[in-house]
Order: sequence, then C-alpha cells, then structure tokens
Amino acid sequence: MRRAILLAAFTATLAGTTSTMSTFAATPAPKDAEVYIIWPHNGAVINGGKFWVRMGLRNMGVAPKGVEMPNVGHHHVLVDTELTPAGEQIPSDRNHLHFGAGETEARVELPPGKHTLQLLLGDHNHIPHDPPVYSKKISITVK
Repeated sequence: MRRAILLAAFTATLAGTTSTMSTFAATPAPKDAEVYIIWPHNGAVINGGKFWVRMGLRNMGVAPKGVEMPNVGHHHVLVDTELTPAGEQIPSDRNHLHFGAGETEARVELPPGKHTLQLLLGDHNHIPHDPPVYSKKISITVK
C-alpha cells in the first residue's frame, strides 16, 4: 500500500480544487463498485487524535486526480458532513479531505470529540461517479 502522511486539523487549509456551484457530467461507475473504510472501525476510540485511515475499493481502480480512465477514481474522506450532491465537485476544506495522489491510506488528525467519517470516490475532476461510490458512514470518538 502506498503511504502518505496528512495531518488534517479542522483549522488546516487543504490544497486542491475548491467547490463550485457548477454541475458536471458524472463519470460512469460499475454498479457493483464498493468503497469501504478498513480502519478505523465503527465505534473506535482514538487516543491522541492522530490515526491512520485505511481505504478499500472493489471492482474499480485508484488513480491520481487528473487521470481520466474508465472505472477509476481517487478517495475523499468526508468528516462530519454529508455526501456531495450528484454533478457537483467535492469541496476541498476541513470536512472534505482529498487524496488526489491515489493514496489508499493517510494519517489524519482530528480534535477531541465525536466524529463521522465516510469515503466518497471522485473522478479525475473530483466529481462523484454515476452511480456514486461511497462507504457506510462510521462514528469514532477522539480523546
């Protein structure tokens, strides 16, 4: 697995594209594609706030942003937020962590408290696929 370190505090400014109100044509995804969070598990208690998020994907491939190929995309971790609407770019902010280099795991830092995490696969332009490929939302507690 490729390793990348990203310390993403709520006050961090993340590089990448910003959200726009424009809509885009969605890139097709296989109906059986599945993205899932390997770690942490639902209900996990994280001590210290820094932890690895490990991301899994079935029936599609992972590619860096900008790579336009059928059946590939890159991961976005949604923190304490809802899914991006169809046809809209996934924002790049403290609630939408982008992994445009094709990472499948990353080191994340969150402040103490309860948080939700959810994965959303984006295409070469950070647009959710059609149908959207997203994980179950999990809850964690940071101490």
